[in-house]
Amino acid sequence: MILKTRGVRVCVLLLISGAIGCLAEVGKGTLAQAKPAEVQFIPAEELKAKISRNEPVAIIDVRATSGLLDSDNKIKGAVYVKLRRLKSRLAMAPLKDVPRNREVVTYCACPNDEASIRAAQVLLEAGFTRVRVLKGGWVSWKKVTGQVEPLAKVM
Repeated sequence: MILKTRGVRVCVLLLISGAIGCLAEVGKGTLAQAKPAEVQFIPAEELKAKISRNEPVAIIDVRATSGLLDSDNKIKGAVYVKLRRLKSRLAMAPLKDVPRNREVVTYCACPNDEASIRAAQVLLEAGFTRVRVLKGGWVSWKKVTGQVEPLAKVM
């Protein structure tokens, strides 16, 4: 009787360890697929030059509401969208009309560009192919005295 019980325990342990091994392999594949895309950066000087040459570039402002308090302005031509709403706003004008192969630049007022990096990842996941983050965000834009315009109503 003791031998049978041990045999059953060993079989159960082997089944469990096999199942754990399978789950680990599935997990590896899932993690590899879920890895965020590598985000590229653009210096403020380069974006400023593109805007002055009227190059087609879509600019998305994802500054937090607190980041808007120090300014009533945004980069010329930028569309302001709250980061948490970006994914759903891609189905609405004006973002729905942006071609997926158009260059898109995101920016925020975060110390390490966190919000604009996340916004860029959302855009890449949505099929945009040429997405970059403004290195240094709003602060770097003000330093290079880039073109600005009044901020429209916050959405």
